[in-house]
Amino acid sequence: MVGHLVNLLQTALRAPPPTPSFPGRCRVVEEAVAFALSQGAEPVTVSELCARTRVSRRMLNYCFQDVLNTNPVHYLKAIRLNGVRRELRQVDPAPGVIRDIAGRWGFWHFSRFASEYRLLFGELPSDTLCKGYVSPT
Repeated sequence: MVGHLVNLLQTALRAPPPTPSFPGRCRVVEEAVAFALSQGAEPVTVSELCARTRVSRRMLNYCFQDVLNTNPVHYLKAIRLNGVRRELRQVDPAPGVIRDIAGRWGFWHFSRFASEYRLLFGELPSDTLCKGYVSPT
């Protein structure tokens, strides 16, 4: 019993692992960003980024905060919203096209998607769709 308590105390008293230096944090963010961008419309999770970069969720948060002044969740959402925006500018306006594109990029709650889109770009997805498309005539 005493040996078990000593073991627990030693584990609790160990110093936390050293955090990467700023260049190390930059490398973590670069690797995470490259992976996220390589996935196209396939939504990437923070857990996947952690596995890919071999760091904990907390360390990934610290790295993103230090390097990009944001967190991985917001960054991943911005990538997806920008993907939707690019597609909306290239497609022919048709019924349901916004919902289809949003769903392809992992946005399932349409009203939440529209409000997040408007917050980031200052316009509704339907406004982007109508402005962006040029008819091939």
